[in-house]
Amino acid sequence: MTGISRRGVLAGLSAAAVFRPDRALAAWPERNISLLHGLTAGGGVDVSARLIAEGLSRRLGHQVVVEPKPGAAGTLAAAQVARATPDGYTLGFIPSGHAVTAATYKALPYQAIDDFTIVSQAIEFPFVIVTHPEHQIRTVADLIKTAKERREPVLGGVPGAGTPQHLLIEYFSRLAGIKIQVVPFRGGNQALTELLGKRIDFLIDPPIALIGQIKQNALHAIGVTGDSRFPPLPNVGTVAEAGFPGFSVTSWMGVVGPAKLPPEIAARLNKEINELVAEPAVVEKIRALGSEPKAGKPEDFSKRIAADIARWNKVIDEAKIERI
Repeated sequence: MTGISRRGVLAGLSAAAVFRPDRALAAWPERNISLLHGLTAGGGVDVSARLIAEGLSRRLGHQVVVEPKPGAAGTLAAAQVARATPDGYTLGFIPSGHAVTAATYKALPYQAIDDFTIVSQAIEFPFVIVTHPEHQIRTVADLIKTAKERREPVLGGVPGAGTPQHLLIEYFSRLAGIKIQVVPFRGGNQALTELLGKRIDFLIDPPIALIGQIKQNALHAIGVTGDSRFPPLPNVGTVAEAGFPGFSVTSWMGVVGPAKLPPEIAARLNKEINELVAEPAVVEKIRALGSEPKAGKPEDFSKRIAADIARWNKVIDEAKIERI
């Protein structure tokens, strides 16, 4: 081979190396996309992920396939996303538990923000505080009064130690200057069974797990934890209204990718998610799950995750909760 032809070949290879990524980005996606999450199939996160995936599949022209990877409070799936090739074909659907595990675990195989490309929030919802319909606690004020006056401790049920619900009770009890004995169960269904059996005083969980029984008067809602009233429960006041201005603890879900995801792909995904959750039919479906659509800029979602990690770290330190 002559020197000229060698140079020509090298130049051609160099040009291919330069232009191939651009062509790949312009064509993305060319095949199915995996959307991983770390909770069980059929649960609230899974159902929400499938709703977002269905819409993205339609808008992107290729299937977005939801892959539940449960284990270790969602950290196994998050680690898999963090390690994935940043080509836009492996994404993660993270709930607010992503921030909780960053605070509750002594060490994780990834950095909760830096090892990901934060794409967009998609969904948000408050927690609901409920009691048995026959319980003397009818309002948040009653809960505080009972905790201060009753000899035996007020029992608050949560679906597990170190969950967002657990930390939320610790956070609220310190703001209110009361003591609440947190009772962790193996999932929300077990906590609900104990509440209906009148063996605990209240529980806190997402609306999707409770709203049906609230509307059937099988449960009594005493408050929601968002900064405004929750549309499906318009007659239930907020914790802020009960004398804690500025109180707002909501749960969220959103999409992330591995770190160094090409900016063009991240921007395309952000645009599609923002437009998707504004579609009237999708808004209706999200609200049917007891949630509200909420997307926005990547930097806003990143700040939200960081603020939650900081808040839960502070709660864990103040409550002297042992990290995992």
